[in-house]
Amino acid sequence: MPATNAEGKTGLVRRMYDWVLGWSETAYGPQALLGLAFCEAIFFPVPPDVLLMALVLGRRERAWNFAMLCTIGSVAGGIIGYLIGAGLWEAVSGYFFTWVPGFSQAGYDRVRVFYETYSFWAVFAAGFTPIPYKIFTISAGVFEISMPIFMLASVMSRGLRFVLIAGLLWKFGDPIKSFIDRYFNLLAFGGTALLIGGFVLLKYL
Repeated sequence: MPATNAEGKTGLVRRMYDWVLGWSETAYGPQALLGLAFCEAIFFPVPPDVLLMALVLGRRERAWNFAMLCTIGSVAGGIIGYLIGAGLWEAVSGYFFTWVPGFSQAGYDRVRVFYETYSFWAVFAAGFTPIPYKIFTISAGVFEISMPIFMLASVMSRGLRFVLIAGLLWKFGDPIKSFIDRYFNLLAFGGTALLIGGFVLLKYL
């Protein structure tokens, strides 16, 4: 029986995931991390966290360097995503909805509603949690979110996420990896929800 489109995408992402991890065993791991973080902010389906963790576990003394590389690459890619949304979205939207995992019309519509109310927190939530960051980078340009606000939220959220992951692995090593895999995203969602909830509460008090 032929594979469905969804099954084909899943298999492709699995192969990409394995390919990404393979870079951790080469001398070009840091460069690959920078490039992966850049591409993931625009179109690539595999998050840079997986390579970041592998590299930090291999060289814990360079944990902060790897976190910085990951942040720089992700924010730079986010800026390109923003510019694509601002200037090219009508021409490329069909490609993203069809071929880029994480993009869907329903998700795009939800992002638009979120941006209408919380522009900074929308970007921050996508940057810190496992929500597909690429949807928010491109849609920020489409919806003409202020570039300074976009950059500030991106630097803060991506930097915080990658520094926390690298810091936990630097401090505790391999035993903490299963905890990060299982619980970090849940904690990120919870922490972000508390931050946004606190902001909303202060706004209306």
